[in-house]
Amino acid sequence: MPKLNRRQFSAVAASALVAASTRRSIAQSPNEQLGVCIAGVNSRGAEHIRGFMKDQRTVISAIVDVDSEVASRRASEIENKQGKRPAVFTDVRQALDSDGFDILTCATPNHWHALMGVWAMQAGKDVYIEKPISHNIHEGRALVEAAKRYGRMFQTGTQSRSSSACQDAVKFIADGGIGDVKFARGLCYKRRKSIGRLGDYPIPPNVDFNLWSGPATYTDPKLTREKFHYDWHWQRHYGNGDLGNQGPHQTDIARWGLGLDRHPNAILTYGGRLGYQAERKDPSYVDAGDTGNTEVSIYDYGDKCIVFETRGLDVSKTAGDEVERMFGKDPGNKIGVIFYGSEGYVAQISYGHCRAFDKDMKEIKSFTANDVGDAHFANFISACASRDYGSLNADAMTGHLSAGVSHLGNISYYLGEKNPASADEIKAAVSKIKSLDDNAATLQRTIEHLEANGVDLDKTPLALGPMLEFDPETEKFTNNDDANAMLTREYRKGFEVPEGANV
Repeated sequence: MPKLNRRQFSAVAASALVAASTRRSIAQSPNEQLGVCIAGVNSRGAEHIRGFMKDQRTVISAIVDVDSEVASRRASEIENKQGKRPAVFTDVRQALDSDGFDILTCATPNHWHALMGVWAMQAGKDVYIEKPISHNIHEGRALVEAAKRYGRMFQTGTQSRSSSACQDAVKFIADGGIGDVKFARGLCYKRRKSIGRLGDYPIPPNVDFNLWSGPATYTDPKLTREKFHYDWHWQRHYGNGDLGNQGPHQTDIARWGLGLDRHPNAILTYGGRLGYQAERKDPSYVDAGDTGNTEVSIYDYGDKCIVFETRGLDVSKTAGDEVERMFGKDPGNKIGVIFYGSEGYVAQISYGHCRAFDKDMKEIKSFTANDVGDAHFANFISACASRDYGSLNADAMTGHLSAGVSHLGNISYYLGEKNPASADEIKAAVSKIKSLDDNAATLQRTIEHLEANGVDLDKTPLALGPMLEFDPETEKFTNNDDANAMLTREYRKGFEVPEGANV
């Protein structure tokens, strides 16, 4: 295949794709294993390797990674465990041309997720993509439409959807277990240290940086962070910060529990990348990350509301009484969702544990589950075998809407990051968005958290994003052209993610 966009198919190839979309899989016999290709095997990809090797219905036939050392090491590990060495590719297009597998899973950096998924579905593969499934709203829509057009199974890597604890807790909410529920708060109280001083660092010699860059505009090559792998999460050219990294897990559960199968009507975010100068005791220090490590995003869904709080500094002393009573007094991270009902609360405190409380904060019910990740992989594999798209626990639209929450919140933040604001200015702004939270109290808790971490808000103030009005049907902002420009990105030639209508 020419190394161009995979949309350029001939009529013969298009006919083959239609045929591929109607077959059960390459593995025709019920006893024959489904072949899996795992793209991105350095970090989260290791869990994909473990999960698909554990399920006897699948065999890892191929892996893709632009880091030759990582690819070689993982191939040997797989060979030692399953007895057969997978084919190794640097370029996912070559893997798709080989046609030696049924399923492509993607655990690459975020900026590659959508294009890899579209290409794979065009090639007749079922697809499993880690959250967020997209780098922006445009990409999520492309995946939704590709799954429809090519009849492929698509699973989003939001494992809590396959957690019986979360499933039971959501049913408990729907059955009126805590009364009327219209508001949920997502928490990412997760310590993130500085990724190092902004600078000019070498690309590791074992990495094909051209292919690593993929859809993102090429940076010459130039690396502005110390650590090549993983820390891309905190650079918006490739990642989406913790609002888009941890956030889609919690916003997905929040939407699920509130019964929200659409985008919000309005969004407002305030925050900053704060605290690292104080930690280093160096006012000139500039961290290499450019995503917020502190963000509060408010989402108006009409009669319902979600607020998501990102705290990347030390949270051991500033979680707050409400959170500590639900999550426990352990000084570590607090990650989860709190549902506020007229008769009580439900707190999702891990992928496999949820707790219900009455209005007096007395625990009334507990929900637990084991092997959540294995259950999610198993759900996907079963759907690939049955060809029943409705059996998927986290299909493409689910992934698109939950990633979209993060993308919309980040757009407000990015548009406002050069708009420093005082506490009074933020308090006035958040009073204008429809919300079921006590916005002033949330702001005060955020300020107290920052001050406890040595942040001088007079010198490094919070940034205030604009309130953005959004049309959930057209997936466009109705009051801000600059925000609409951020619903997509500039793509490199040959790596364009197509419009949803053109997949």
